[in-house]
Amino acid sequence: MLDSFLDSLIENRVLYTEALGETAAMVGWSLFFSTLIGLFLGICLVVLRPNHIYASLTLYHLLNTVINILRSVPFIIILIAIIPITKWIVHTTIGVKGAIVPLVFYTAPYIARLIESALLEVNPGVIEAFQAMGASRRQIIWKVILKEARPGIVLSLTIATIGLIGATAMAGVMGAGGLGDVAIRYGYQRWEPDVMYVCVIILILLVQLMQSIGNWVSKKLRKH
Repeated sequence: MLDSFLDSLIENRVLYTEALGETAAMVGWSLFFSTLIGLFLGICLVVLRPNHIYASLTLYHLLNTVINILRSVPFIIILIAIIPITKWIVHTTIGVKGAIVPLVFYTAPYIARLIESALLEVNPGVIEAFQAMGASRRQIIWKVILKEARPGIVLSLTIATIGLIGATAMAGVMGAGGLGDVAIRYGYQRWEPDVMYVCVIILILLVQLMQSIGNWVSKKLRKH
């Protein structure tokens, strides 16, 4: 079995390399846009809470409800449901470009919740101390809340990245490319199990790598 596995790895190395590049592109771009959106939404979820610096009960409950609704929809449903939006934004619904939009829709609310949890871990006493010293609300967000929550934010983005890797594999079913597409087309439809095993092992290694990097960076930030 090991011999057949190695033979598959060598014979299809170009296929795996291209698929890995497509997966990396999907994860990278989706994570970039999802982080921008999720970070903004996460900050809003915290500062709009009652008794916080931008307290607004109405806006908080509205945003909280919208994010809960988006998070409750499975990725495969999002992938299909927003096809018109995807086509309008990137002019295609297949390939790497076609997968980025639904991946962002799926991941941004998830990151928002993770960021919210990380920011809520900041000691309220620290915020109150800076308020007493006359710091503006913008300064409190950037120089206090975000700075103090950096280790938690890094771990949150690590978790989101791992979730994205799994989602890209699912997007392969819809022709998005990447390792998931290779595993389905060759491993399942053509019944070449060695190809599927290689794809699974590559995905496992990617997850382990991302988790190790995230843990290391978070640990470094905690020391500072």
